[in-house]
Amino acid sequence: MKIYLDTIGCRLNQSEIETFAQQFRAVGHEIVASPEQADLAVVNTCAVTAQAAADSRKTIRRIARAGVDDIAVTGCWVTLEPQKARAIPGVARVVSNDHKGGLVSQILDLPQEIFDREPLVREPLPGARLRTRAFIKVQDGCDNRCTFCITTVARGAGRSRPAGEVLQDIQLALDGGAQEVVLTGVHLGSWGNELSPRRHLRHLIETILTRTNVPRLRLSSLEPWNLDAEFFDLWQDRRLCRHLHLPLQSGCNATLRRMARKTTQASFAALVEAARQAAPDIAITTDLIVGFPGESEAEFTKSLAFVQQMAFTGGHVFTYSPRTGTAAARMPNQVPHQTRKARNARMRQVIAQSAQRYRMQFLNQTRQVLWESAVKLGPDGWQVSGLTDNYLRVQAYAPQHLWNQLSNVRLTALHPDGLEGVLLTE
Repeated sequence: MKIYLDTIGCRLNQSEIETFAQQFRAVGHEIVASPEQADLAVVNTCAVTAQAAADSRKTIRRIARAGVDDIAVTGCWVTLEPQKARAIPGVARVVSNDHKGGLVSQILDLPQEIFDREPLVREPLPGARLRTRAFIKVQDGCDNRCTFCITTVARGAGRSRPAGEVLQDIQLALDGGAQEVVLTGVHLGSWGNELSPRRHLRHLIETILTRTNVPRLRLSSLEPWNLDAEFFDLWQDRRLCRHLHLPLQSGCNATLRRMARKTTQASFAALVEAARQAAPDIAITTDLIVGFPGESEAEFTKSLAFVQQMAFTGGHVFTYSPRTGTAAARMPNQVPHQTRKARNARMRQVIAQSAQRYRMQFLNQTRQVLWESAVKLGPDGWQVSGLTDNYLRVQAYAPQHLWNQLSNVRLTALHPDGLEGVLLTE
């Protein structure tokens, strides 16, 4: 059977879709690059914002229009609104998050044990989802109660995967040729909290670096209250990518309290300073929400000033989107939509300026790049694009297709989304 897989949203969803691919392949099925080629499709949906939920529905309908009449849907949007998912033409199966682990065995009517016996090496998904990096799920669920977040409802309580399972997945990814592994989870920093004996994420990272030869290990989003200064000693190992994604959400203490975020301006600034002391070239990116209920112009101004002070190297700026079932959706003083949009533009401008200043530091330096794509072939060779360990997007020309290879590159110029470079020959 030919199967098309698609996902919307976070890196955790990407990791899960890669696991589905691995399981389908283990029993002889083929993963294809487009729905037009498929007998069956699986879509992993998202609900973190209203736009993500809308994108999930659009993706399912697009696949149905391509001629697939056997679509299995799962993920956060499906878990929250299963009846709406079932009503979409072409949807044959609706699988909630708490049954997602057995999705492939349910579809194929096979015992789960088949997939646990001899897992195959991980391979990148074909087509638009082709990735060089392997996203490894180490944790699911979240015990925080941020007032804006619907994900905790959709994903449930925090659960950590045992270190042995994580190591097995990483080794399979390395056997499949992965040059970079990304650890993912809903609340990644809580890994180990409920294990006995209690463990910390740094213990898992130390184990991975000690027991595997992973060329690059990257961490996905980490809540700032899960980290301390000791955590940054991990960056003594150069294989740990010098990139931290620390969701701030707001730079105003009053707004943070309404969000029920367990951080303040002072504690967040101290954490960023500790990270930069331990790894001076580290990239620190963030998530921000503008137009949160009750956010006055004065609060937004404070948030904007703090974000300028932090000098983030990039980030996602979200216009607040009320999610039914969250505390924030019921709060008074909802900010007018046009005001939210205007604040989004102002915040994005600040992030873009600090990102550009960060990139400028690396002009005329040599960095190692992992090539993710070859965009086109022209007179100067292949135009290739990839990432440094500190998350700089680099474009260069190469004499051959360099997908999933590491190269030393001299960074020569800025471009709107990153840097241009010249490959260095050995």
